[in-house]
Amino acid sequence: MGIDVRIRLTQTQLIIISSLFFVLFDNFVFFKKSYEAFNNIFFIFGLGVLLFAVISTLLTLVSNRYIIKPLLILLFLTSSAAAYYMKTYGTIIDDKMIQNIFETDTNEVRDLLNFTLFLYIFLLGIIPSYFIYKVKLIKNPLKKELFSRLKLLAFNILLVPVLYLMFSKYWISFFRMHKPLRMYTNPTFYIYSLGKFIKEKYFTTPVKFKHIGLDAKIEKTKGKPRLVVFVLGEAARFDHFSLNGYNRDTNPNLEKIENLVNFPDVHSCGTETAVSVPCMFSPYNKSDYSDKKAKNTDNAIDIIARAGVNVLWRDNDSGSKGVANRIKNYEDYNRADIKPYCKDGNCVDDVLLYKLQNWVNEINNTKPVLIVLHTKGSHGPAYYKRYPKEFEKFKPVCKSNQLQECKKEEVINGYDNTILYTDKFLSEVVEFLKNNQKNYKVAMYYIADHGESLGENGIYLHGLPYFIAPDAQKHPASVVWFGKDFDVNISCVKKIAKNAYSHDNFFSTLLGLVGVKTKVYNPDMDIFSKCRIEK
Repeated sequence: MGIDVRIRLTQTQLIIISSLFFVLFDNFVFFKKSYEAFNNIFFIFGLGVLLFAVISTLLTLVSNRYIIKPLLILLFLTSSAAAYYMKTYGTIIDDKMIQNIFETDTNEVRDLLNFTLFLYIFLLGIIPSYFIYKVKLIKNPLKKELFSRLKLLAFNILLVPVLYLMFSKYWISFFRMHKPLRMYTNPTFYIYSLGKFIKEKYFTTPVKFKHIGLDAKIEKTKGKPRLVVFVLGEAARFDHFSLNGYNRDTNPNLEKIENLVNFPDVHSCGTETAVSVPCMFSPYNKSDYSDKKAKNTDNAIDIIARAGVNVLWRDNDSGSKGVANRIKNYEDYNRADIKPYCKDGNCVDDVLLYKLQNWVNEINNTKPVLIVLHTKGSHGPAYYKRYPKEFEKFKPVCKSNQLQECKKEEVINGYDNTILYTDKFLSEVVEFLKNNQKNYKVAMYYIADHGESLGENGIYLHGLPYFIAPDAQKHPASVVWFGKDFDVNISCVKKIAKNAYSHDNFFSTLLGLVGVKTKVYNPDMDIFSKCRIEK
């Protein structure tokens, strides 16, 4: 007769053990940041007790005999990954980050994979999951099981006033002055964020698609039609452009281009692509923007294409985030295999110019043209993959996606090489436009979607909630270049360039650049409206 050596636990005991594991092993960042804020080890212990009470209460309320094991296994696996990303990059898993996760492509996922992540998942995810799988649940009578859970709930409820009395002078500060700390609790905050994301996406009242700019038409001007290339950058922070005073020569080509104007004070709508890109093309300002509203309203690309402008979107990043869903000319280069630009499923941004002249030659050149080039730019953490080898000027370079394990100068070197390559790419766009000046009035407009953290205060990459994100994540680079006969006074543009702008200006500015007239265009938000030359 065989002997069953499996551990036998009640559901309540399993909840208690699992909750303790979450608190002790998945919340290093939460406790570290809390200690830095309060410098009191006893209060940190109190926070741990409160977190245990919250987690165990939630598990008690939502689990039953049939779902408790799969639920805990899922939580252990996801919490192990969350613990890694919070520890490694300073990431907060809010609803915007959840949206980013759902919209991330395979190339981005591959750049984030490494041995340390798998080690976290193995130690904090797979091992406890195996324990859960092997545990034999004791099948108590319903009344006994309910009583056991009620005792745990009562214990947790009693903990609250006890903890308040023990640390009364700290709680007000914790809940009022240090709200961001709660965003590092694992798994509670990402569960809350996931619920918020699902509610917004699937369970809010459906929004009827709103068509705007139905009166849009191409402005009649004398002479040649316009050809505008908008370069949508990725993670390029303004203070690493030598145009903005950076102590490294990261813009050797742009600095030599006549009529190129730098905009040093532009702020983004979000700190992640999934927010900033649809926001900047939408008619909504950051203050009244929502993902659902934007994706159910015509954007600048829709209006410009409807007016009769020839529009092309070429993408080498993570897609248009819905912006280009309704235009016919959309080209995805994320998985292209075009030599010499692409290798192992990763293409450098020069691929966006591949046979672009052929496309221009084939269209009706009596109408204006808008080309959007969505670059991979400075997308981290694998900065060293974003540029050809010959652009590795600043050395040594971090060749790992575990940025925290590299020296800070290696991380910055890799990032600065991406800016150096962006400089070369933008100069090539200008040359492309110069070659088309015979048939068009030409202009290039460049703005990055957001900035990037490079290890300042232990934070890497981007995506922190806007209200706590450092300026480095909210202050992208931006430049503009106009051909010799574009309908804009360059001297005027140079005078206004140092004013403060944001992605809120982009919608009307883009409409104005391509010459589309519509009631939804707001000249006060168009950066170049006061510098336009009437022809």
